[in-house]
Amino acid sequence: MCLTGVDYFSTLGYQPAIAALAAGLLSPIATIVLVALTLFGALPVYRRVAAESFRGSGSIHMLEKLLPWWSGKLFVLVLLGFAATDFMITITLSAADATAHAVENPFTPTWFHGQEVPITLFIIALLGIVFLRGFREAISIAVVLVAVYLILNLIVIMVAIEHVATNSVVITDWWAALTVQHGNPLVMVGIALLVFPKLALGLSGFETGVAVMPQVTGSPTDSDDNPVGRIRGTKRLLTTAALIMSGFLITSSLVTTFLIPQAAFQPGGPANGRALAYLAHEYLGNAFGTVYDISTICILWFAGASAMAGLLNLVPRYLPRYGMAPQWARAVRPLVLVFIGIAFVITIAFQASVDAQGGAYATGVLVLMTSASVAVTLSARKRRQRWPTIGFGIIAAIMAYTTIANIVERPDGVRIAALFIVGIMVTSLVSRVRRSFQLRATSITLDSSALDFVTGDAEDYDVVRIISHEPDEDTETEYRDKSRDERRFGNIPTGSPIIFLEVLPSDSSDFEEDLVVSGVAKHGYRVLQVTSGNVPNTIAAVLLEIRDQTGIIPEIYFEWTQNNPISNMFKFLVTGQGEIAPVTREVLRESEPNAKRRPHVHVS
Repeated sequence: MCLTGVDYFSTLGYQPAIAALAAGLLSPIATIVLVALTLFGALPVYRRVAAESFRGSGSIHMLEKLLPWWSGKLFVLVLLGFAATDFMITITLSAADATAHAVENPFTPTWFHGQEVPITLFIIALLGIVFLRGFREAISIAVVLVAVYLILNLIVIMVAIEHVATNSVVITDWWAALTVQHGNPLVMVGIALLVFPKLALGLSGFETGVAVMPQVTGSPTDSDDNPVGRIRGTKRLLTTAALIMSGFLITSSLVTTFLIPQAAFQPGGPANGRALAYLAHEYLGNAFGTVYDISTICILWFAGASAMAGLLNLVPRYLPRYGMAPQWARAVRPLVLVFIGIAFVITIAFQASVDAQGGAYATGVLVLMTSASVAVTLSARKRRQRWPTIGFGIIAAIMAYTTIANIVERPDGVRIAALFIVGIMVTSLVSRVRRSFQLRATSITLDSSALDFVTGDAEDYDVVRIISHEPDEDTETEYRDKSRDERRFGNIPTGSPIIFLEVLPSDSSDFEEDLVVSGVAKHGYRVLQVTSGNVPNTIAAVLLEIRDQTGIIPEIYFEWTQNNPISNMFKFLVTGQGEIAPVTREVLRESEPNAKRRPHVHVS
């Protein structure tokens, strides 16, 4: 919970100030709307996500399963763009707010003022150095930081509540000003609903909550396919975090609105981005306030660490598997350097301003939460669960409205997300094309029949001859004609044994696959069958596996295709088929540099 909390709870560092700036005197009412959506919208959605995506992949993995082929892959890439926006802005915004707490502390040197950008860049660079050296004991550190931070916030809020109780005129003054400004309570609620999207930062943390599921111990009876204890523990984690945060959000919004002048929340004001810190210094003295500032700086810095961990978990999980990133994208250090470089650019572009980055952060959070609510709605509909479908559909509609309203009000988030999406799409396309001729099989297994076929020919005839065959009518005549033609045009000696190899088509958008080769007898002929979305790469992988299993260099026989070679190449890139023979030969050439150990390709 604390590992999630460094992201979720750390928003207390800036959420009350952003709420006051966005909603003014309506901040408490708008915050109550936020809490209601948290407890009755986001929490039920992510409890279901935890039950259905329990390996830490979150809602993105659910949508990937619900949307097959290229549509699913492209949708995932778009969501990755918004997820990258969420996590990257978490890093830069948290660092910027940590800088704000440091600069406004009365004990800091005066030259700190005006140096927000360099200080923020230093904090981000420090984060990068930690990840380059290795990121261990994260949970233990998170527990200490969150426990100290929440205790300090509780002290500040309790003292502030005491001041409100002893000076209750602030409540009547607030209500009088609110009535003059907005009229009757129904108008207030309506306006609070309209400004609510600006407060969406208080919803961050749920996606991180399901991402840490592999860290939940669960129960001894858990299985890989049904970790009941882990799911139960994660649901308890999400519920506990949501209840704690809801209590802090409401009370912090009330006391900051009652006790801090509205002018202090404005850009450049002493409470801008640090409302609770302002109260800590005001009512508990600069010594306690400094301790509070240090705690806030630490947890904000560690929130960036949580976001970096999320990025390092997310990118290698999808892009290399899609063939849309180079293999080095699985390595931590190169990715850390890339992400830190991007964080530097964002910080400089926004001049380390918390307010300026709030819209982008909210957009990333809301798009992920909308996608999660859509995923659970589709899941409930697929399972024919009527009332859950209706309930989650309503939540999805509310999330969609909130997202659209936030985008219209503050389009910065979409602009940044669009840059990430375009960058991911372009690099993914280039990487997919460059890696087209790689072996894509992560593992190859020949069943007992398939192994008997190839080892029998290798031992008895000292040769393994494979005929590539695309099954059509599945009749004896089809196999007999194919065998006759290949023997004639491929000059296969009479009496030499042959084995057919058939690649049964599957999702061609998959890049990495675990291949299982089955040996079957069809109409008196021996056939190797394997299911894959990429025909030439799979054939090459199977040939190399036969070589390794038997010690014999296999020979394969193809027919020339009759279509245009260029159109065939595009067909191969999209569907995994197309110009089979030359592509198979190229895959073999790239994967086996020694020509003498390379399987022989015959085309006629």
